[in-house]
Amino acid sequence: MNFIKKIRQNRWFSFFSNIYVIVLTVFAVWMIFFDTNSLLTHMELEKEIDKLQKQKEYLQKEIEKDKDVIRNLKDDNNIEKFAREEYYFKKDNEEIYIIEHQDSLKKNRKKTE
Repeated sequence: MNFIKKIRQNRWFSFFSNIYVIVLTVFAVWMIFFDTNSLLTHMELEKEIDKLQKQKEYLQKEIEKDKDVIRNLKDDNNIEKFAREEYYFKKDNEEIYIIEHQDSLKKNRKKTE
């Protein structure tokens, strides 16, 4: 009994046994870990936002590259060059031989897999 009386007279015990401190502690734990708008959820959403921002920047750079290609394709000579290089188009009276080196074959396989 003496031990329990000593604990109850302790300054920290009286502080942490205060109903307001207990309620505030339970509220804080609930808000940090269990609530739908918890701190952990916010951290996950921030990571997702950062990931999407990086993807947005990458896609904007790709759009700019595509716009440059479109600008270059407004000329008929550039259209013909693009079709020959990318799609292996040819004129009716010519033959095309495609020579691929061994290292370029490995790179193409990795891209398609």
